[in-house]
Amino acid sequence: MSSTDRLLFNRQASVHHLLGGGLFADVILWRDKNVTMAILIITLASWLMFERSDYTFLSYVSNVLLLLLTILFLWAKSAQILNRPTPPIPHFQLSEETISEVAAIIRDRTNTFLSVSHDIALGKDPKMFAKVAAYLLLSSVIGSLTDFRTLCYTTIIAALTVPVAYERYETYVDSSLIKGNVKLKKLYIRFDEEIIKRVKKWILEKNKLS
Repeated sequence: MSSTDRLLFNRQASVHHLLGGGLFADVILWRDKNVTMAILIITLASWLMFERSDYTFLSYVSNVLLLLLTILFLWAKSAQILNRPTPPIPHFQLSEETISEVAAIIRDRTNTFLSVSHDIALGKDPKMFAKVAAYLLLSSVIGSLTDFRTLCYTTIIAALTVPVAYERYETYVDSSLIKGNVKLKKLYIRFDEEIIKRVKKWILEKNKLS
């Protein structure tokens, strides 16, 4: 096989490019190790904290925000009394263009979802129905094995480890998957010739006799 044939799905782009490039790809592929390590440590620390304590995500966020607002409030009041600088809090404000763009994206995604759901409900897209059913079944199986919080942490850990491992061993993984795909195709052809065709032939003969 050539070097391009060994790439999965005959793709030409790198893993970094497939992830969109930029900061997101740098973090996922450990190009910015400080940020990636910080996310990994925070994820593990929060998982241990939630597992060992009685805190829920909502109660934890509420307590953190309450503590932050209290500190900023006391800081601002003491700054006024002592004639000190106030907390350096930037002023955030959403523009009408940003709101319009977000609303347009949400509208397009919602319309696409409704259109696909309508086609599935009317039986117009059997392939999409099979995909959605498979995803829902997989989600049901995963949900029965773990809770949502652990699933989120596991997903983050996988996102920070699987892509970088794949990028490092990309040639070996792609070559192995392609060889496995070839073997599966051969097995399917053999199964089709030895089993399916015989069954079809037996059904045809039985229909002729009847």
